[in-house]
Amino acid sequence: MLVRRLRGPLASCPACLARTASLRFASTSSTRPSSIPHPVIDLSDVLADAQAVKRNLRERNFPFEADKVDELRNLETEAAGLRRELQHVRERRNAVSSAPKGSAEARREAGEIKKLVKQLEPRLAALTKDIQQLALQLPNVSHPDVPVGSEENSRLVKALGPAIPSAERATETDRDHLSLSSPSNLAWTDFPSSSLTTGSSWPLLLNEAALLELALTNYAMSIALSHGFTPALTPDVVRSDVSERCGFRPRDGDAQQTYFLSDGESTSTLCLAGTAEIPLVAMSAAQTFRAEQLPLKHVALGRAFRAEAGARGADSRGLYRVHQFSKVEMVVVCAEDESNRLLEELRAIQEEILNGLGLSLRVLDMPTEELGASAHRKYDIEAWMPGRGKWGELSSASNCTDYQARRLGIRYRPAAAPSSDSARPASAPKLAYAHTLNGTAAAIPRLIVALLENGAVLDEAGTGKVLRVRLPEVLKPFWLGKGTDKRIEWVKEGEPLRLP
Repeated sequence: MLVRRLRGPLASCPACLARTASLRFASTSSTRPSSIPHPVIDLSDVLADAQAVKRNLRERNFPFEADKVDELRNLETEAAGLRRELQHVRERRNAVSSAPKGSAEARREAGEIKKLVKQLEPRLAALTKDIQQLALQLPNVSHPDVPVGSEENSRLVKALGPAIPSAERATETDRDHLSLSSPSNLAWTDFPSSSLTTGSSWPLLLNEAALLELALTNYAMSIALSHGFTPALTPDVVRSDVSERCGFRPRDGDAQQTYFLSDGESTSTLCLAGTAEIPLVAMSAAQTFRAEQLPLKHVALGRAFRAEAGARGADSRGLYRVHQFSKVEMVVVCAEDESNRLLEELRAIQEEILNGLGLSLRVLDMPTEELGASAHRKYDIEAWMPGRGKWGELSSASNCTDYQARRLGIRYRPAAAPSSDSARPASAPKLAYAHTLNGTAAAIPRLIVALLENGAVLDEAGTGKVLRVRLPEVLKPFWLGKGTDKRIEWVKEGEPLRLP
């Protein structure tokens, strides 16, 4: 999606433009490997404090049995012993190889060593495979400040936009977005047609709703660009192995959340991306960066595909939970000591985007059970949706620390510390795994729900007919349908969408 006009300082700031240009090729390398290395999982916590790992699993309500932590610990201990034994045998082999040639004793010992290596190496390889299969199922460690428990334990960080009196926090059925957007009202959606052509929960947007998606997309992209993000358009198909390395695994038993591609005979190694986060993070896979190249910041428009198997109640009606939707996603790759600060920066960008839309918002620090496998900490921003009679999530921002980087081989070399001895140059620091973060800039269907349910102006006769829709003026520069906005009333920035 091309941005019509940049909003904010990037449009006139040479320094910002120069920074964007300098990052243009920062995530590519001419010596890049053609495959992703095996994941390298840090098992130090499993070995040092298995109880803390089990507690993390309980607090997240994560589907990984506690006794598997003990199994993993035992397997790693056994593998460590084998590695030491194999190292000792290899040292013996080196010593024998330097013995005088023709020595019968040396030949006999060399034969014994060869047999022993053939025994030990397959055992270690099998153990390593078992360890990795278990270790890859572990979730990230939660930030110590994250609330413990389910969604109801979310911590309110701040409220934004117009305040909502407690008396008004009720379901307003006449503002349900499905009835407002139906073919017999605004004709913004046509679920009967999309159900006929594709199936339930595959949305079809029409008229002003289609233009609203384009405007929201470019509005969100323009703000991300003004904060130094590099634009991208990513593939909507990814390798299923890459998706899993990013932490996207089914969380509900046998419920499948991913659409896998098939050649008609068997399931392929490809799947539809659940978010542009996956290809954006994978852009940096199997690469080692210099410290001065970080942070890398990319923003992409992608189609998100969610199978969302299982029960679908009233909370999932209409546009709120669908199988396919457009989403503008921000991803950051950074040094490990920068990720906490950059999470707050991501959240601030999201607040800037959403607060400009005139909605009543709340920012939440999400509890342990609401963290995905890769998330160390996650903020959600929700909007009040009167037709649903509840708050609805619009965006989230997560710090994944080195969880994805270890699985995708994303490393960097920290800057060398100055040497205290001027006569000796500073030694190059060891390679470290980068940290990755992601944040939603705009999840289109839910934004449309929030804007429509709050901005619809209904006729006073109580028929439920929409006379016009109040939309935030910040979207007007991105509105492509000039002359087709007769049913739109543009609301100045800072004013609430909802008429008193």
